[in-house]
Parts: sequence; C-alpha cells; structure tokens
Amino acid sequence: MTRALVVPRPGDLHVARAADDGPLRHGEARVRVAHVGICGSDHELLAGTRDPAFVRYPVVPGHEWSGTVVELGPGTDPRLLHRPVVGEGFRYCGECSACRRGETNLCLAGYDETGFTRPGACADELRLPARLLHVLPDDADLRAAALIEPAACMAAAVRRAAPEPGERVAVVGGGTLGLLATQLLAAVSPAILLVVDPRPRPAAGPSGATEVATPEEAARRRGGFDLVLETAGARGTGRLAVTLARRGGRVVLAGLNGGVDDPIPPAELVAAAVSVHTVFGAPSRAWSDAVAALADGRLRPLPLISDEFVLEDAPRVLGPDAVLPVGKVLLHP
Repeated sequence: MTRALVVPRPGDLHVARAADDGPLRHGEARVRVAHVGICGSDHELLAGTRDPAFVRYPVVPGHEWSGTVVELGPGTDPRLLHRPVVGEGFRYCGECSACRRGETNLCLAGYDETGFTRPGACADELRLPARLLHVLPDDADLRAAALIEPAACMAAAVRRAAPEPGERVAVVGGGTLGLLATQLLAAVSPAILLVVDPRPRPAAGPSGATEVATPEEAARRRGGFDLVLETAGARGTGRLAVTLARRGGRVVLAGLNGGVDDPIPPAELVAAAVSVHTVFGAPSRAWSDAVAALADGRLRPLPLISDEFVLEDAPRVLGPDAVLPVGKVLLHP
C-alpha cells in the first residue's frame, strides 16, 4: 500500500492510502520519494490562507522533494530509470510565448503546480511529466537535494540580480531562502556579503556571509550596498532592502509577505534611482543552475536542515499547534 498526506480542506490533514491513479501516460514518470521539504506555503495551504487562485483542494502537499525514478511511461528516456532526481513544480505548457522565452514559471496556460493544484510529494510516490525531471549525480545526497526547489528560486533571483565580483551585497532575511541565496552569491566573490536577520543565525557564516546584522544595525548602513536581495517577506523588509541600496543600485524582491499592506513609496524609488526586480518561482534554467551548484559544491544545503520526521509525524510539523523550528524541516516517506 502506498500512502499520501492529504489536505481535503483547510484545517484538516491525515495520512491515507493513496488513490490508484492508473497506468502512466505518455511522457510520464513515477518517482519513489526520498525526502520532502516543508515550506511556509505548505502552512498557508493547511491554514486556508493561500490565495485561492494558487491551490485546489483536496490536495497532497509537497513541492520541495528528491527521489528516485522507479517507473517510466511510454515515450520517455529509458536512461531516467533508477536515477536520482528532483523535479520542477510548475506544469508549464512549453508552447506559449512565455515558455518560448524561457520563462516557464510565467506560463500563459495558467498556474498549475505540484503540491498545490496537483498531487505533491508528501507521499510514497509521485507521478509527474518526465520533462520536468532534473537528474542528479549518482552520489548526490538526497537529503540535501530536497532543498533544490527553494535553491532554484534563489538561483532565479541571483540571475536577475547579476552580481559581479567585488560588489557590496546584502541579503535581507536569514531563513532558508536567504542562506541559500547567500551561498550562491558567495561564489561570485563579493567584497562584502551581509546577512540581515533579527534572529541569531549561526549558519550564516558557513553559508559564506562576511557579516551578520539585525535590521536595526543594518538600517544604519543606508545606501551602502550595490546589490540587495530580499528574501524574508516580512513587514518592512522590502523597504529596508531599497534603503540599503546605493543610489543607482539594484534590488531584487523574492520574499512573499502574505498580503501584508507594506508599500514602498514611489518617491523613495525615484529619489534613489534604484532598479527593483521581482521573481516568482523558478524557470527551468534556474533549476539547472541549482542542480549544477549542488553538484560542484557551491550549494551546501545540509547545514540548513534542522529536523526530520516520518510522514505520520506531519501534524507535528504542519498542524495548528506546530512550533516552527529555525531551520528547514524534512519529511521522509
């Protein structure tokens, strides 16, 4: 019997026997799930606070995952069988103008994503189009690889930021996203790499940061950075990112603030002459970047993992009384 963690409606989750989804169709693959990362959006899914346009109940959550291919449908590359993989979440069409530009995360066919509108990886097995798979090195650590999805989002942000060696760089947010971004940015050899977070973050140093500061301490360095990447999505973090950038500097906003009304006044943007960019998820090329960074050692996710649970313990992680740990939590079916 295969199992799945099901959220039939907001506030309700349980482990159940997975529904029989029939034989694989043309171009599909089945993956035995090794590890699943828990994201803040999974908590929103259970709480019912996620935008209705980005969820379809009942749903099996799980969009950050790693595993091994155990079955292939017709029309797939036989070399995928038994390979360790991760997989893109967005079910893009591959035919619209956005997809043809390489912006597969902005597919015009409409939002459709594993773990939100399609069954996710909080299960023994996951079925998905084989074209979404990215093959890992045979010796890849599948615990670390479960963080490829958030790393791909940060790879997309770093691509947009276009960092150059010797620049002064700040990352606003010292959570998992911020520290993954810090690792990727450290590989570019910035002169300064500051992580801004209100909490003590012992992992910031090993992630490549040269300095760590609280938001209050960082605010005293207004205009001191060529590039600022915001990953926290908390009240005031977007505005802090803009104020930290020098005049004519660059800001990339990657954090989601959950609908908090926290505007950045246009007058401040105009006066600072900063370039502000945003990212939503990760296109295919950013996934390739993240997989390559894991393979060559630029990306080191293991120190960011704080807790691991079996699937049946999911209510301890996602339930209404769950105490959120500082680091990344993994489930392993």
